[in-house]
Amino acid sequence: MSDNGLFLTLEGIDGAGKSSHLDALEALFQAQGRTVVRTREPGGTALAETLRGLILEQPMDPLTESLLVFAARRDHVVQVIEPALARGDVVLCDRFTDATFAYQGAGRGFDDAVLSTLEQWVQAGRAGRAGRPASQLLQPDVTLWFDLAPEIAAQRLAGARVPDKFEAQPVEFFRRVAQGYADRASADARRFVRIDASQARDQVWQQVEAALVARGVFAGAAR
Repeated sequence: MSDNGLFLTLEGIDGAGKSSHLDALEALFQAQGRTVVRTREPGGTALAETLRGLILEQPMDPLTESLLVFAARRDHVVQVIEPALARGDVVLCDRFTDATFAYQGAGRGFDDAVLSTLEQWVQAGRAGRAGRPASQLLQPDVTLWFDLAPEIAAQRLAGARVPDKFEAQPVEFFRRVAQGYADRASADARRFVRIDASQARDQVWQQVEAALVARGVFAGAAR
């Protein structure tokens, strides 16, 4: 790998199991000698974590929800993601903008055009990585999409913890969210890697390793 930063995101509906692989991913990159910044959205900064609590727990209309998500993202980008990429670090982020298009867009039925405008405002204007012009939209280098049928995800989540307002949504909501992810993946196949999250945890991890090796992210398995 080069000395440039690497921005890798994990996406998927609630219950897909993406977060359970963050420890292994962090260890893998550290074994390669890379400095890893592990973070999440909404969240990642003190301000963004405060907004996360509002987003996940308080009732609000889709526009208010989307504005808060992107406000949290802007602080996260400015304070954490861009500086880490400028240093040449690996940024592992549990969700990013794809989640907004999937949850607020497809799930809530909010206007994708408005979300695209907010995306342009929030993710452009800073040159964090060598060679990236300030006008270029910040996007992940690789997105691991943990694809799982909503019905299976609901079974996994049942009784696991007290659900937030998204986790408490009916299965039909998550069908729309899953389709939103599928649409994003189809529109940017170069960036997305589909992971079959219905398999056993070890098999899912093997898919993750194989995908990152195939993308040239690292030379081989290191666990």
